[in-house]
Amino acid sequence: MQLVSVLQLMQLCSSCQVWDATASDPKLLVYLKSYRNTVPVPRHWSQKRKFLQGKRGIEKQPFQLPDFIAATGIEKIRQAYIEKEDSKKLKQKQRERMQPKMGKMDIDYQVLHDAFFKYQTKPKLTSHGDLYYEGKEFEVKLREMKPGMLSRELKEALGMPEGAPPPWLINMQRYGPPPSYPSLKIPGLNAPIPPGATFGYRPGEWGKPPVDEHGRPLYGDVFGILQLDEPNYDEEPVDRSKHWGDLEEEEEEEEEDEEEEEEELMEDEDMEAGMQSVDTMSSTPTGVETPDVIDLRKQQRKESERPTDKQLYQVLEQKEEKIAPGTLYGSSHTYVVGAQDKAGVKRVDLLKNQKSDKVDVTIHPEELEVMDDVLAAKYEEAREEEKLRNQKEDFSDMVAENASKRKRKHEKDGKSSKKKDFKF
Repeated sequence: MQLVSVLQLMQLCSSCQVWDATASDPKLLVYLKSYRNTVPVPRHWSQKRKFLQGKRGIEKQPFQLPDFIAATGIEKIRQAYIEKEDSKKLKQKQRERMQPKMGKMDIDYQVLHDAFFKYQTKPKLTSHGDLYYEGKEFEVKLREMKPGMLSRELKEALGMPEGAPPPWLINMQRYGPPPSYPSLKIPGLNAPIPPGATFGYRPGEWGKPPVDEHGRPLYGDVFGILQLDEPNYDEEPVDRSKHWGDLEEEEEEEEEDEEEEEEELMEDEDMEAGMQSVDTMSSTPTGVETPDVIDLRKQQRKESERPTDKQLYQVLEQKEEKIAPGTLYGSSHTYVVGAQDKAGVKRVDLLKNQKSDKVDVTIHPEELEVMDDVLAAKYEEAREEEKLRNQKEDFSDMVAENASKRKRKHEKDGKSSKKKDFKF
């Protein structure tokens, strides 16, 4: 079997180890390691000592409360309570043990509610396949680091004053930007230097900009000439008095609607004036003019035409009464309910029983010229048809016939009973 080198395995999978080359089938092993959702074997599988045996002499850090719980001040209250308990004598502790007092550490309920329901954050969880190994908490988390960003601790370690360039900028200007980060913007190399800074080799200056023999920048817009005027959203004022997503007031829309209604009214008045002028010029006889609008729906009464004699309420007559002895819920007065206005009730009954005297009449267009005579005749004809249609059917003949049948049946029953008596 031909052995595979570690370099060849590293080209196939970046998570392979040195001992993977000694496997019976290294390529299959590397394929299984790089497969999706594969969890690696823990590192301590090949160690001879027990798990976490090397952390014996390391001091364990105390548990820290989450930030949203620590913000309530529970730690300070508890520390003050512990100090007060330590200062008590043994006799007082025994007495409190026999007769305990509750509610010594009292925190506002609203503060606790806000801490758990308003400011609570999710704890940091490990990702899929991320296993713990000895000394993992002491490793530097490189995922939080970004290229080009210098922390305050690094600036202090390098001895960089405020506004000074990094010490490797001179070599970058001489040899070029780092090839691992081609799109990284570095001030003084392919990006403009901060405002107020100057080029030069004195302390605090930013070296010499990399240019060609014609004075053009080699790696980017180091002078800031080609920089576009992008909108700076940080400088725009933010109105924090209003909430995001609130509905805007509709005052402007109402004003526009009123203006449109006024314009429509003006146009309607102009059209009516024009139509009246056309009507005066035409030779149509009076009384036969075609209406502008024919409303086929039922006419609704206006507020001013509605009957206003409807009584909204009625004051009942109060009558004094004596409380009978032995009653639990007696009252010293009663109300006369029967003394109501009967005229209003009669009026309502009359209105209910009243029938409308409306009749539908059909008129042909050629009958419009002699409408007065035709309309009266049509009305009387329709009225007679309506009476005949609504006339009650006469059941007197049927009632008389039914009565005669019953009488004959009764007479037959009487004769049959007499014959039976005669036989006995």
